[in-house]
Amino acid sequence: MNCRNWPVGVCSWSLRTDVQGVAQAMKELGLRHVHLGIRPAVEDSSGKVLDTIKAQKWTITSTMIDFPQEDYSTLDSIKVTGGVVPDAQWQQNHNLFLGAVIATAKLGVKYLSMHAGFIDENNKAYAEKIYARIRDLANIAADNGVILLLETGQENAKELRHFLETLNHKSVGVNFDPANMILYDKGDPIEAVRVLSPWIRHLHVKDATRTKKPGTWGAEVPWGDGEVGVKRFLEILVEVGFDGAMAIEREAGDNRQGDIKLALERLTAACK
Repeated sequence: MNCRNWPVGVCSWSLRTDVQGVAQAMKELGLRHVHLGIRPAVEDSSGKVLDTIKAQKWTITSTMIDFPQEDYSTLDSIKVTGGVVPDAQWQQNHNLFLGAVIATAKLGVKYLSMHAGFIDENNKAYAEKIYARIRDLANIAADNGVILLLETGQENAKELRHFLETLNHKSVGVNFDPANMILYDKGDPIEAVRVLSPWIRHLHVKDATRTKKPGTWGAEVPWGDGEVGVKRFLEILVEVGFDGAMAIEREAGDNRQGDIKLALERLTAACK
């Protein structure tokens, strides 16, 4: 499926199943594109998971690596456990990332996405650590012909743009998630697209409502039921000339596949 000229897929981890289960769900949804969680393939020393992925008749628009220590239960917990931040897990995560890059390259996929963790430049030593670690990972990606995509949300768009401009690395871009801007209470996702558009290579279709209690999570809701705004989101993508793929992500609710189907229906109607 395409929305205008943008391929539409699904985030494999939203389906909470194995490769064959993802393939079956994609068949039922009528999709051929996927943003693929790659950690199961990295952690499988036998190579069978990667072989099963290679056998599928789908297009992987990007892979994604997450890290075992990440704790999303509260904003405070993810601030200290997210991405490349924790020192105790850095070497383990570095090895996971290397494996993810190698698997991504073997699959012939251009992009690998991840959450970097909170980028806070108020603390000089902390900021220097984050810059050094992301540069290290970006160099690994570049050496393997892969582009690292940092997912939005954990800082506002101007802060992330400053980080990207300062880093100035040709193998770093953005996977834009409009709902994350709302969930983390980091500004208007539409304005964020304008600010970050030079780096946006891939994006998520996800919606949310903003918290009324600062310091707590907003709420993820089905696409079209939240504060992103389907029409204005598609309009800003046209305005900035976005030419990548989009993947529906659903990480909450009891009927994820049904919510993904609803998102497809709403995109189809809006993209006419």
